[in-house]
Amino acid sequence: MAIKGTELKNKLPDAGKKNCKECGLPTCFAFAMKIAKGEADIEQCPYLSPEVKAEVKEALTPPMALVHIGVGEHAIQIGQEEVMYRHEKSLLREPAIAVLVSDAADDAAIEARLEEVRNACFERAQVVVHPNLWALRYDSGNRNRFEQVVRKVHEASPLSAVIVSTDLDALFLGRNIYADRNPAIYPITSENVDAARERITQVPTTVGVKANGVAGLIPVTDKLKEKGITQIVMDPCSKNFVEAVRDQTIIRRSALKNGVRALGYPTIAFPCDVAKDTMEEMLYAGTFVAKYAGLVVVSTAATDFLYPLLIQRMDIYSDPRKLRTVEAKVYEFNEPSQNSPVLVTTNFALTFFTVASEAQASKVPVYLAILDTSGFGVQASMASGKFDGHIIADYLSRTGLAGKVKTKRMILPWLARRIKHELRDDLPEWEVLIGPKAINQLSPFLVERAGEWGVTTSG
Repeated sequence: MAIKGTELKNKLPDAGKKNCKECGLPTCFAFAMKIAKGEADIEQCPYLSPEVKAEVKEALTPPMALVHIGVGEHAIQIGQEEVMYRHEKSLLREPAIAVLVSDAADDAAIEARLEEVRNACFERAQVVVHPNLWALRYDSGNRNRFEQVVRKVHEASPLSAVIVSTDLDALFLGRNIYADRNPAIYPITSENVDAARERITQVPTTVGVKANGVAGLIPVTDKLKEKGITQIVMDPCSKNFVEAVRDQTIIRRSALKNGVRALGYPTIAFPCDVAKDTMEEMLYAGTFVAKYAGLVVVSTAATDFLYPLLIQRMDIYSDPRKLRTVEAKVYEFNEPSQNSPVLVTTNFALTFFTVASEAQASKVPVYLAILDTSGFGVQASMASGKFDGHIIADYLSRTGLAGKVKTKRMILPWLARRIKHELRDDLPEWEVLIGPKAINQLSPFLVERAGEWGVTTSG
């Protein structure tokens, strides 16, 4: 918050010494601390003037607005970031990716784009990533055609949309079609803001503001705020790569460091409009994801373009303070049977995917038992008491895996070799082996021993 509880206390009646308890709390100081934490409302104090209340509310407002687009499971939230850099504190809300559809395209091309987006759903590290929105642009000059395309996409896909048109009538026509999905409209400029803002308030909508340069955004956002319109995204219309990085950085820094409220909104970027080709567009799009767009509009949903962009977004906006984990359960590779060995390891995502990849590549039928170690790797899990012989024995019993295998053969990670003796006591009927030191040797290790164990490889 922009104001601390101790500062807020001094704004309360008698500089925070009244302690009337009418707010429901025992002291003004307790009330001030609750307000600073967002756990109480300044309106609970009956003695403050409207001017002081307005001042406090302004001070408590985050430096960057939280903007909503879409509804239900397809709703997105962008903005309300608190830091410039990921190492300072986690970036909170990943930018939305919108896929462009022009009404100047023919029906076959539009249907192909719809199919591309239907298929643009990828899983990585047990996380599903996909584009979030449509960007429906009026290029044909024919409003009937634009309406037809907007309705077609609206009916064919559950995603919300950014309606893009310099023709206000077409803009609000598209907005009205998508009114049930809380769309965004773009562009609102200094030239059309007066005519547009009354129509915006009729059906509250997220507004994309466009100006030639950062300074030009301020009078437009101020005019919208006068009408209570604060669901805003901004486009400074950067002309090239250097300007894009500069403008996005200026906007973020102005909002977070300098308290410029008129720039305290997320941004929208159109790499599809400034790039000369698809490769350059990918460069721009990746740049905007990193610095610092809240919404990025791209011209294609082709897998080789979209997948790297979505993974980049996922990696940047993951919380570095939280370990990436996978579900703790028994995984099966290459159709294991009762004679298959059991690999045992932790639910640290990197460990899981390297082991799983080697197991799959070996073509040896195996079970992979993943224990819940809160995302810690083998050594850290052992040190914290989350990975030992007793826990492994209990896990095999709880999951029923012990009853699935007739030939009880377990393979421990090389780093866990010291707990082998514990398993002799807890699982005396099991043969416990130690896997190779290097993970890239796991596949040959399994293949070599499959013959010894009488296990038939798949394929």
